[in-house]
Amino acid sequence: MMDFTSLFEMQGMLFLIMILGMILKKRGVVRQDGKAFLTDLVIQVTLPASILKSFQMEFNQQILTSCMVIVIVAVLIQVGSWLLGMILYPGFADQRKKVLQYATICSNAGILGNSIAEGIFGSLGLLYAAIYVIPQRIFMWSVGLTYFTEAPDKRTLVKKVVTHPCILAVAVGFVLMIGQIPLPGFFNTTVRTIAGANTFLAMLLVGTILADVPVRELPDRETLYYSFIRLVFVPLLVLIGCRLGKVDSLVAGVSVVLSGMPAASVTAVMASKYGKDEIFATRCVVLSTLLSMVTVPLWCVFLG
Repeated sequence: MMDFTSLFEMQGMLFLIMILGMILKKRGVVRQDGKAFLTDLVIQVTLPASILKSFQMEFNQQILTSCMVIVIVAVLIQVGSWLLGMILYPGFADQRKKVLQYATICSNAGILGNSIAEGIFGSLGLLYAAIYVIPQRIFMWSVGLTYFTEAPDKRTLVKKVVTHPCILAVAVGFVLMIGQIPLPGFFNTTVRTIAGANTFLAMLLVGTILADVPVRELPDRETLYYSFIRLVFVPLLVLIGCRLGKVDSLVAGVSVVLSGMPAASVTAVMASKYGKDEIFATRCVVLSTLLSMVTVPLWCVFLG
Protein backbone atom coordinates (compact mmCIF):
# COMPACT_ATOMS: atom_id res chain seq x y z
CA MET A 1 0.00 0.00 0.00
CA MET A 2 1.54 3.29 -1.10
CA ASP A 3 1.62 6.10 1.45
CA PHE A 4 0.47 9.41 -0.07
CA THR A 5 0.28 11.19 3.29
CA SER A 6 3.56 13.04 2.83
CA LEU A 7 2.54 14.17 -0.66
CA PHE A 8 -0.79 15.65 0.45
CA GLU A 9 0.72 17.18 3.59
CA MET A 10 3.45 18.94 1.61
CA GLN A 11 1.04 20.21 -1.05
CA GLY A 12 -1.43 21.34 1.62
CA MET A 13 1.34 23.17 3.45
CA LEU A 14 2.40 25.00 0.26
CA PHE A 15 -1.16 26.13 -0.41
CA LEU A 16 -1.73 27.34 3.14
CA ILE A 17 1.40 29.51 3.00
CA MET A 18 0.35 30.79 -0.42
CA ILE A 19 -3.12 31.71 0.93
CA LEU A 20 -1.43 33.54 3.82
CA GLY A 21 0.52 35.57 1.27
CA MET A 22 -2.72 36.42 -0.55
CA ILE A 23 -4.36 37.56 2.69
CA LEU A 24 -1.38 39.69 3.70
CA LYS A 25 -1.30 41.36 0.27
CA LYS A 26 -5.05 42.02 0.20
CA ARG A 27 -4.97 43.47 3.72
CA GLY A 28 -2.09 45.78 2.79
CA VAL A 29 0.41 44.20 5.16
CA VAL A 30 2.63 43.40 2.16
CA ARG A 31 2.74 46.32 -0.29
CA GLN A 32 4.52 46.57 -3.65
CA ASP A 33 7.84 47.61 -2.09
CA GLY A 34 7.47 44.75 0.40
CA LYS A 35 6.99 42.30 -2.47
CA ALA A 36 10.17 43.57 -4.12
CA PHE A 37 12.02 43.10 -0.81
CA LEU A 38 10.67 39.53 -0.49
CA THR A 39 11.84 38.77 -4.04
CA ASP A 40 15.38 39.99 -3.35
CA LEU A 41 15.49 38.24 0.02
CA VAL A 42 14.62 34.88 -1.57
CA ILE A 43 16.99 35.26 -4.54
CA GLN A 44 19.93 36.74 -2.62
CA VAL A 45 19.70 34.96 0.76
CA THR A 46 17.34 32.06 1.42
CA LEU A 47 17.68 30.29 -1.95
CA PRO A 48 21.52 30.23 -1.86
CA ALA A 49 21.36 28.92 1.72
CA SER A 50 18.86 26.24 0.68
CA ILE A 51 21.09 25.18 -2.21
CA LEU A 52 24.15 25.01 0.05
CA LYS A 53 22.22 22.91 2.55
CA SER A 54 21.02 20.50 -0.16
CA PHE A 55 24.62 19.51 -0.96
CA GLN A 56 25.33 18.50 2.64
CA MET A 57 25.03 14.75 2.29
CA GLU A 58 27.23 11.72 2.77
CA PHE A 59 29.17 11.01 -0.40
CA ASN A 60 31.55 8.07 -0.78
CA GLN A 61 32.57 5.55 -3.44
CA GLN A 62 29.76 3.12 -2.60
CA ILE A 63 27.11 5.84 -2.81
CA LEU A 64 28.73 7.19 -5.99
CA THR A 65 28.47 3.76 -7.63
CA SER A 66 24.91 3.06 -6.50
CA CYS A 67 23.72 6.51 -7.55
CA MET A 68 25.53 6.75 -10.89
CA VAL A 69 22.47 5.55 -12.79
CA ILE A 70 20.17 8.12 -11.20
CA VAL A 71 22.73 10.86 -11.97
CA ILE A 72 22.85 9.82 -15.64
CA VAL A 73 19.06 9.63 -15.86
CA ALA A 74 18.66 13.02 -14.14
CA VAL A 75 21.19 14.68 -16.48
CA LEU A 76 19.43 13.20 -19.54
CA ILE A 77 16.09 14.47 -18.21
CA GLN A 78 17.50 17.99 -17.81
CA VAL A 79 19.05 17.99 -21.28
CA GLY A 80 15.82 16.62 -22.73
CA SER A 81 13.74 19.23 -20.89
CA TRP A 82 16.02 21.98 -22.17
CA LEU A 83 15.57 20.72 -25.76
CA LEU A 84 11.80 20.38 -25.30
CA GLY A 85 11.68 23.97 -24.08
CA MET A 86 13.17 25.06 -27.41
CA ILE A 87 10.49 23.38 -29.54
CA LEU A 88 7.27 23.09 -27.49
CA TYR A 89 6.33 26.77 -27.19
CA PRO A 90 6.18 28.30 -30.67
CA GLY A 91 3.95 31.34 -31.01
CA PHE A 92 4.17 32.32 -27.32
CA ALA A 93 5.08 35.90 -26.44
CA ASP A 94 8.77 36.16 -25.55
CA GLN A 95 8.24 36.92 -21.84
CA ARG A 96 5.86 33.97 -21.43
CA LYS A 97 8.08 31.69 -23.50
CA LYS A 98 11.04 32.36 -21.18
CA VAL A 99 8.86 31.52 -18.17
CA LEU A 100 7.69 28.28 -19.79
CA GLN A 101 11.21 27.24 -20.80
CA TYR A 102 12.46 27.81 -17.25
CA ALA A 103 9.46 26.00 -15.75
CA THR A 104 10.10 23.03 -18.06
CA ILE A 105 13.64 22.42 -16.82
CA CYS A 106 12.83 23.37 -13.24
CA SER A 107 10.17 21.45 -11.29
CA ASN A 108 9.25 21.49 -7.61
CA ALA A 109 11.19 18.25 -7.03
CA GLY A 110 13.55 20.14 -4.75
CA ILE A 111 10.76 20.96 -2.26
CA LEU A 112 8.32 18.08 -2.68
CA GLY A 113 10.71 15.41 -3.92
CA ASN A 114 12.44 14.17 -0.76
CA SER A 115 9.31 13.75 1.35
CA ILE A 116 7.35 12.11 -1.47
CA ALA A 117 10.19 9.78 -2.47
CA GLU A 118 10.69 8.63 1.11
CA GLY A 119 6.97 8.17 1.74
CA ILE A 120 6.43 6.14 -1.42
CA PHE A 121 9.76 4.44 -2.13
CA GLY A 122 11.40 4.24 1.32
CA SER A 123 14.88 5.26 2.48
CA LEU A 124 16.63 4.30 -0.76
CA GLY A 125 14.09 6.39 -2.66
CA LEU A 126 15.01 9.34 -0.42
CA LEU A 127 18.69 8.92 -1.29
CA TYR A 128 17.92 8.74 -5.02
CA ALA A 129 15.72 11.84 -4.76
CA ALA A 130 18.50 13.81 -3.06
CA ILE A 131 20.90 12.86 -5.88
CA TYR A 132 18.27 13.46 -8.61
CA VAL A 133 17.84 17.15 -7.78
CA ILE A 134 21.56 17.99 -8.05
CA PRO A 135 21.63 18.16 -11.91
CA GLN A 136 18.35 20.10 -11.80
CA ARG A 137 19.81 22.69 -9.43
CA ILE A 138 22.86 23.06 -11.67
CA PHE A 139 20.69 23.48 -14.79
CA MET A 140 18.20 25.88 -13.19
CA TRP A 141 20.99 28.20 -12.03
CA SER A 142 23.06 28.03 -15.21
CA VAL A 143 20.98 27.42 -18.36
CA GLY A 144 17.81 28.50 -16.57
CA LEU A 145 19.25 31.79 -15.40
CA THR A 146 20.02 32.80 -18.99
CA TYR A 147 16.27 32.84 -19.73
CA PHE A 148 15.84 35.76 -17.34
CA THR A 149 19.19 37.54 -17.37
CA GLU A 150 19.80 39.97 -20.20
CA ALA A 151 23.12 41.55 -21.14
CA PRO A 152 24.54 43.46 -24.13
CA ASP A 153 27.00 40.66 -25.03
CA LYS A 154 27.79 37.03 -24.16
CA ARG A 155 30.77 37.91 -21.98
CA THR A 156 28.66 40.17 -19.79
CA LEU A 157 25.90 37.56 -19.67
CA VAL A 158 28.34 34.84 -18.57
CA LYS A 159 29.73 37.15 -15.89
CA LYS A 160 26.24 37.94 -14.56
CA VAL A 161 25.33 34.24 -14.46
CA VAL A 162 28.59 33.04 -12.89
CA THR A 163 28.49 35.68 -10.15
CA HIS A 164 24.82 35.04 -9.30
CA PRO A 165 24.43 34.06 -5.60
CA CYS A 166 22.67 30.80 -6.49
CA ILE A 167 25.38 29.73 -8.93
CA LEU A 168 28.04 30.50 -6.32
CA ALA A 169 26.09 28.40 -3.81
CA VAL A 170 25.99 25.47 -6.27
CA ALA A 171 29.76 25.69 -6.83
CA VAL A 172 30.60 25.91 -3.13
CA GLY A 173 28.12 23.18 -2.23
CA PHE A 174 29.49 20.82 -4.88
CA VAL A 175 33.05 21.27 -3.62
CA LEU A 176 31.95 20.67 -0.02
CA MET A 177 30.03 17.52 -1.02
CA ILE A 178 32.80 15.98 -3.15
CA GLY A 179 35.46 16.79 -0.55
CA GLN A 180 33.16 15.89 2.37
CA ILE A 181 34.20 19.15 4.00
CA PRO A 182 31.99 20.04 6.99
CA LEU A 183 31.01 23.63 7.60
CA PRO A 184 31.97 25.09 11.01
CA GLY A 185 29.25 24.43 13.58
CA PHE A 186 27.94 27.97 13.99
CA PHE A 187 28.12 28.63 10.22
CA ASN A 188 26.33 25.37 9.42
CA THR A 189 23.59 26.19 11.93
CA THR A 190 23.18 29.63 10.39
CA VAL A 191 22.92 28.23 6.84
CA ARG A 192 20.35 25.61 7.89
CA THR A 193 18.27 28.18 9.78
CA ILE A 194 18.18 30.54 6.81
CA ALA A 195 17.49 27.66 4.40
CA GLY A 196 14.55 26.61 6.56
CA ALA A 197 12.85 29.90 5.72
CA ASN A 198 13.16 29.48 1.95
CA THR A 199 10.00 27.47 1.25
CA PHE A 200 7.95 29.76 3.48
CA LEU A 201 9.20 32.99 1.90
CA ALA A 202 9.01 31.67 -1.69
CA MET A 203 5.41 30.47 -1.34
CA LEU A 204 4.45 33.62 0.61
CA LEU A 205 5.75 35.65 -2.34
CA VAL A 206 3.77 33.48 -4.79
CA GLY A 207 0.67 34.21 -2.69
CA THR A 208 1.25 37.99 -2.83
CA ILE A 209 1.49 37.79 -6.63
CA LEU A 210 -1.58 35.54 -6.84
CA ALA A 211 -3.59 38.11 -4.86
CA ASP A 212 -3.77 40.18 -8.05
CA VAL A 213 -5.00 37.22 -10.17
CA PRO A 214 -8.74 36.37 -10.31
CA VAL A 215 -9.16 32.64 -9.56
CA ARG A 216 -11.28 32.14 -12.68
CA GLU A 217 -8.30 33.24 -14.80
CA LEU A 218 -5.99 30.50 -13.47
CA PRO A 219 -6.84 27.91 -16.13
CA ASP A 220 -6.57 28.94 -19.77
CA ARG A 221 -5.22 27.34 -22.94
CA GLU A 222 -1.59 28.26 -22.19
CA THR A 223 -1.46 27.28 -18.51
CA LEU A 224 -3.33 24.03 -19.20
CA TYR A 225 -0.94 23.25 -22.06
CA TYR A 226 2.06 23.84 -19.80
CA SER A 227 0.54 21.72 -17.01
CA PHE A 228 0.06 18.86 -19.47
CA ILE A 229 3.72 19.12 -20.57
CA ARG A 230 5.01 19.32 -16.97
CA LEU A 231 2.76 16.70 -15.34
CA VAL A 232 2.06 14.19 -18.12
CA PHE A 233 4.24 14.53 -21.21
CA VAL A 234 7.68 14.85 -19.56
CA PRO A 235 7.19 11.94 -17.08
CA LEU A 236 5.74 9.82 -19.90
CA LEU A 237 8.90 10.38 -21.96
CA VAL A 238 11.01 9.54 -18.89
CA LEU A 239 9.05 6.33 -18.33
CA ILE A 240 9.46 5.27 -21.96
CA GLY A 241 13.19 6.07 -21.84
CA CYS A 242 13.68 4.11 -18.60
CA ARG A 243 11.81 1.11 -20.00
CA LEU A 244 13.81 1.15 -23.24
CA GLY A 245 17.05 1.55 -21.28
CA LYS A 246 16.07 -1.28 -18.88
CA VAL A 247 16.68 1.03 -15.91
CA ASP A 248 16.23 -0.43 -12.41
CA SER A 249 12.56 -0.19 -11.40
CA LEU A 250 13.21 1.87 -8.27
CA VAL A 251 15.43 4.35 -10.13
CA ALA A 252 12.79 4.55 -12.87
CA GLY A 253 10.01 5.09 -10.34
CA VAL A 254 11.81 7.92 -8.55
CA SER A 255 12.77 9.53 -11.88
CA VAL A 256 9.25 9.39 -13.31
CA VAL A 257 7.56 10.73 -10.17
CA LEU A 258 10.07 13.56 -9.65
CA SER A 259 10.00 14.53 -13.33
CA GLY A 260 6.22 14.87 -12.99
CA MET A 261 6.38 17.46 -10.20
CA PRO A 262 4.65 20.84 -10.76
CA ALA A 263 6.39 24.10 -11.65
CA ALA A 264 8.79 25.30 -8.99
CA SER A 265 7.66 28.28 -6.94
CA VAL A 266 10.99 29.93 -7.78
CA THR A 267 9.66 30.33 -11.36
CA ALA A 268 7.34 33.08 -10.13
CA VAL A 269 10.12 34.53 -7.97
CA MET A 270 12.48 34.79 -10.95
CA ALA A 271 9.78 36.24 -13.19
CA SER A 272 9.03 38.85 -10.51
CA LYS A 273 12.72 39.70 -10.10
CA TYR A 274 13.50 40.04 -13.82
CA GLY A 275 10.18 41.38 -15.18
CA LYS A 276 9.09 38.33 -17.20
CA ASP A 277 5.29 38.24 -16.67
CA GLU A 278 5.10 37.25 -13.01
CA ILE A 279 1.30 36.88 -13.16
CA PHE A 280 1.52 34.23 -15.88
CA ALA A 281 4.37 32.48 -14.03
CA THR A 282 2.31 32.40 -10.84
CA ARG A 283 -0.69 30.97 -12.68
CA CYS A 284 1.54 28.19 -14.07
CA VAL A 285 2.89 27.40 -10.59
CA VAL A 286 -0.52 27.36 -8.90
CA LEU A 287 -2.45 25.46 -11.59
CA SER A 288 0.24 22.81 -12.10
CA THR A 289 0.50 22.35 -8.32
CA LEU A 290 -3.29 21.93 -8.03
CA LEU A 291 -3.41 19.42 -10.88
CA SER A 292 -0.38 17.53 -9.49
CA MET A 293 -2.53 16.51 -6.51
CA VAL A 294 -4.26 14.21 -9.01
CA THR A 295 -1.48 13.34 -11.47
CA VAL A 296 1.31 12.44 -9.02
CA PRO A 297 -0.74 9.82 -7.14
CA LEU A 298 -1.93 8.44 -10.50
CA TRP A 299 1.69 8.07 -11.67
CA CYS A 300 2.54 6.28 -8.41
CA VAL A 301 -0.38 3.88 -8.80
CA PHE A 302 0.51 3.26 -12.45
CA LEU A 303 4.13 2.49 -11.51
CA GLY A 304 2.89 0.07 -8.88
